[in-house]
Amino acid sequence: MMDFIDMIMKPQLLVMAAAAIAAFATVLTIAMPMLDRDRMGQRVRVMATERDTMRATRLAELKSRDGAGTKLRQAPKGFMQQLVDMFDLRSKFETVELKQQLKMAGMRGQAPLYGFVFFRMIMPPLVFVLALIYVFLINPDLKYPPLVKLMMAGGAGFLGFYLPSMFLSNLIARRQQALKNAFPDALDMLLICVQSGMSIELAFSKVGKEIAAQSVELAEEFSLTTAELSYLQDRRQAFENLGARTGLPGIKSVATALVQSERYGTPVGQALRVMAKENRDMRMSDAEKKAAALPPKLTVPMIIFFLPVLFVVIIGPAAIQVMDMQEKRGSSVTEPAPSTRFATVDPLARRTA
Repeated sequence: MMDFIDMIMKPQLLVMAAAAIAAFATVLTIAMPMLDRDRMGQRVRVMATERDTMRATRLAELKSRDGAGTKLRQAPKGFMQQLVDMFDLRSKFETVELKQQLKMAGMRGQAPLYGFVFFRMIMPPLVFVLALIYVFLINPDLKYPPLVKLMMAGGAGFLGFYLPSMFLSNLIARRQQALKNAFPDALDMLLICVQSGMSIELAFSKVGKEIAAQSVELAEEFSLTTAELSYLQDRRQAFENLGARTGLPGIKSVATALVQSERYGTPVGQALRVMAKENRDMRMSDAEKKAAALPPKLTVPMIIFFLPVLFVVIIGPAAIQVMDMQEKRGSSVTEPAPSTRFATVDPLARRTA
C-alpha cells in the first residue's frame, strides 16, 4: 500500500496528470461552442413549422365546409351578376360602409354584394306592381279614386327601396346579439388557454372549436382570426379585423387590448382577465336593463288581455245570479192568482163536469 502511494505521489506522474487535465480542458473549451446548438433558431423553426401546420389545418377545414355547402365566400349568381354589371350598379351602390355592414352580417365575398345591389334595384318596381295588383284587382272595393290608389302603390314602391337595408340591419342585430351572449364565456376559455401556456393562435383555434356548440357565429369569427394570425404579416391587423367584423364594443376593446399587448409586450393574460370581467359586467347590465324594461312593456298587454278576463271571472258569477233572480221575479209576477183562475171558469162547464 505504501508503494502505491509513493508511486502516485511521484512528481513526474503529477505533472503528467496536470498536463493531461489542462489539455482536456483546452480541447473542451474550444469544442463546446462548436457543439452548442442554436436553440433560438431551432425554436423559431419549430414555431414556423407549427404555424404552417395550423394554416394547412385551417385551409382543410375551410375546404371541408365549402364541400358541405356552407361556403364562407360564395360566387355570385350568373343572372344577378350580369344584370348588375349591365347597368353598372356597383359603382352607384357599393360603398365602404355597405361592405362593412355585409361583413357584420356574416356575408363575405362577392355574392352578398351582388345580391344586395340586385334586390336594391328590383324591389321598388316589384313592390309597386304587387301593390297595384292588390288595390285594383284583389281588393277593388277600396273607396278611393284611381289616382289615390296609384299614389298608394307608389308609396309602397318607395318603401321597397329600403327593404333590403332593413333586412340587412335585422341580420346584423341578430348576429351581434348572438355574439354578445357567447363572447364572455369564450373570453374566459381564451384566458384559461393563454394562462396554460398556449400561444394566442392556438388559443383562438381551441376556443373556436369549443364555442361552436354555443355560438356558430363566434366560432366562425375565431376561426377567421386564427387564419389571419397564421398568414398575415402584421398580427395586429388580425385583431383589428376581428373588432371591425363584429362591430361590438366589448370585442373591439378586447381587440385593442390584444393589439397593445402585441405592440408593447404587456402580459396577455392580465389584459384578458380584465376584459373578461368587463364583458361579464356588460352582459349582467344588459340583463338588468331588460328586466327593468319588462313592467312597462307588460302594462298594455295586461290592460288589453288580462284585466277583461279577470273582470269576467270575478263579476261573472254575481251577474249570473242576479239574472237568475230577475227571471224568477218576472215569472212570479206574470203568473195569475188561484182565485182569479177559478173565477174565470164557466159555471155551465162546472155543472156538466
